[in-house]
Amino acid sequence: MISFSIASQATSILGLGIDAGGTQTRWALANTDGVIVADGAVEGLSALQMSSDVGRAAVHATFAKLSQAVLAVGQPRAVVAGLTGFGGDDVALAHMLADLLALDAGDVRLGNDIDIAYRDSFEPGEGYLVYAGTGSIAAWIDADGVFHRAGGRGVLLDDGGGGYWIAREALRHVWRREDEAPGSWQASPMAEAVFAQLGGSDWSLSRAFMYGQDRGAIGRLALAVAASADADPLALDILQRAGKELARLALALVSRHGSRPVVLAGRAAQLHPAIAAAMRAALPVSLTMEQKIARPHEAAARIAVKAAVKTQANTEHFINPNTDLS
Repeated sequence: MISFSIASQATSILGLGIDAGGTQTRWALANTDGVIVADGAVEGLSALQMSSDVGRAAVHATFAKLSQAVLAVGQPRAVVAGLTGFGGDDVALAHMLADLLALDAGDVRLGNDIDIAYRDSFEPGEGYLVYAGTGSIAAWIDADGVFHRAGGRGVLLDDGGGGYWIAREALRHVWRREDEAPGSWQASPMAEAVFAQLGGSDWSLSRAFMYGQDRGAIGRLALAVAASADADPLALDILQRAGKELARLALALVSRHGSRPVVLAGRAAQLHPAIAAAMRAALPVSLTMEQKIARPHEAAARIAVKAAVKTQANTEHFINPNTDLS
């Protein structure tokens, strides 16, 4: 999926922004006016996949697909990418992207996906971002650029309120009820929606899904929970508890660093209004909260094009074609 703008012809300097999450990897190209001239999405990925041969091959395939789409629009001069699971120590990722995009590795800047998402909502020091995607985290970048977090420990440990957590809670409740009263799922709109997405109600299908699929695919099961929330009190309760989990993350930062505005963002946070409503109810009335549709790939693209312009200006300053270098 790619969208284009006529503004793509406005300038020859383009910056590429990438936001890679467990469910989806989004990209955008920005020109020197900060206008997004094209964007698109490919499969999700995680920097953690770089720890195995199979994972590295999957990341390369996803980046290759992304690069092909980008180069069909234009050649970026710089890349800023935020990747879930990134620990700041994988040079191979930068070289991989640089090779696919015909750039120098120095033109590729990698970071954590939440760092980019934060800068899409706040300037450093301003407020707290609570981000609910496949996982969940609250972040604050202080005025000195230091990153502070609450949560974001991974779906196997916690990440309450994220898409994976919602999906796991739904299946946990469904199968507990089946233990007590086999066949009870047929009276549950949530169970029907979940099993429809899994392809059936047999335990073997749920088991294969939870223990065989990647975390992004499991997180997408939260869509079925949200779709049934208006008809199933249990689904609604799960979403409301998700909102309370997200409020806990915000309050953890408030208790450590003081009261600041809160922004709620991420695809999981948009699943149903009950999530944001429950989060708002769990926060002090004095705390400002806003829900925002995050577009960190666009923010990253604008950062990238600024870096490209700066690099070109520095190059022209030190190597001026009109300067006598003899």
